[in-house]
Amino acid sequence: MSDVQQVADKTVKNESLYSGDSELIYHLDDKPPLHEMLIGAVTHLLAIFVPMVAPALIVGTALGLSSEVTAYLVSMAMIASGIGTFIQVNRFGRVGSGLLSIQSVNFSFVTVMIALGGSMKKDGLDEQAIISALLGVAFVGAFLVVASSQVLPYLKRVITPTVSGVVVLMIGLSLIKVGIIDFGGGLPAKGDGSFGSYQNLGLGFLVLCVVIGFNCCQNALLRMGGIAIGLIVGYVCALFMGIVDFSPLKDLPIITIPQPFKYGFSFDFHAFLVAATIYLLSILEAVGSITATAIISERPIVGEEYDRRLSGGVLADGLVSVIACALGSLPLTTFAQNNGVIQMTGVASRHVGKYIAAILVILGLFPVIGRFFTTIPAPILGGAMTLMFSMIALAGIKIILCGGMDRRETLIVATALGIGLGVSYDPQIFRVLPDSIYVLFENPICAGGVTAIILNLLIPRVNKRGQEDELEELIKPVTENFTQAK
Repeated sequence: MSDVQQVADKTVKNESLYSGDSELIYHLDDKPPLHEMLIGAVTHLLAIFVPMVAPALIVGTALGLSSEVTAYLVSMAMIASGIGTFIQVNRFGRVGSGLLSIQSVNFSFVTVMIALGGSMKKDGLDEQAIISALLGVAFVGAFLVVASSQVLPYLKRVITPTVSGVVVLMIGLSLIKVGIIDFGGGLPAKGDGSFGSYQNLGLGFLVLCVVIGFNCCQNALLRMGGIAIGLIVGYVCALFMGIVDFSPLKDLPIITIPQPFKYGFSFDFHAFLVAATIYLLSILEAVGSITATAIISERPIVGEEYDRRLSGGVLADGLVSVIACALGSLPLTTFAQNNGVIQMTGVASRHVGKYIAAILVILGLFPVIGRFFTTIPAPILGGAMTLMFSMIALAGIKIILCGGMDRRETLIVATALGIGLGVSYDPQIFRVLPDSIYVLFENPICAGGVTAIILNLLIPRVNKRGQEDELEELIKPVTENFTQAK
């Protein structure tokens, strides 16, 4: 049997092409001991908790919402994320990726929600009417994601490993900016002049060094807990330095009970058109994140298994956003941040996600516990996140290389990367476009992803015989590796 045929057969059988030299401690279906699962769950939570609650806090502050409404939005974000994570990791029928895919609030909606809510506020709407309209629009828009999941298997020519890799790469590069800003003290530090101070940089580098040190350990338990240990060490130092702010813990309800459509339901068609473009962006991000999780978890990113996971993951994204908006949370998406945690800890077990889901629901019911995580100073988070987000960018590069890097793919990646990074440097460059289009191209992830899709459709794929042969180009790098290993 030829090498090409062996690789093709392996792909059809949905076996992992990456299991020969694994760096994972626990694979997708492994069940770690209870204490290790809890450590893994806490590590993932530490990586996403502040980004999870931050969107509701930012929107609440920007729109001048009451502390009661803002606290409810935060609690529902945690509960919805727990429900969504449970669905994703378990995979119920066709719903869910079956990977360690963590659901969290979609940051892409923050700017849009603030803009739409601000406009409604100028029109004289009170906060309940504003929240009702924003969540109503998001609720209806989530069904766009549900519908898109049904056609993903037919879009293989559009969403190739190169396109997915570019999206994941842009996600990582975009998140690095968030990490490095926190490393220097965060946005508040820029306002008070303490950004990049010795104190902030010292905390950031302390956490970074601790995380790197523990991840170099041969002991699996120490490696798994590296991120959590780094954050704990940094937090203890911050306590002794007297820079931990406990004010977010004041005046919170003891328990929060979810109430579907608590603020009513209303719909604004114009606002829906704007939100719909962001949902299209979230689909692209979800495809990239799920692809990254698959490759880091040493699962195929071609073939029938990958198609099922991708379709099920995006379907779960849509359904979970429907649930989230009904409960009173901003829309959710699959979080890319956790791919960095998987890569650094070596734990890809989806069973860890069940514990993450349970903890999130509990934290949502008791807001004072969940809000405690928001007291972690920005430099401590930045020290860990800068490294994790860089891992995501590297995962994107791996995906691109898996698809092959001939002259055609190089041209697509280079152009998409140039446009995406260019937009991140100056988002106003495409301001001349209509608002409905500009809202897409002001986002570097979407700008890079859309550019990759357009070029992938326009530039012909030609093999040495001058004929289109997508499968051969796709498995070429895998075949070469297989031959060398043999």
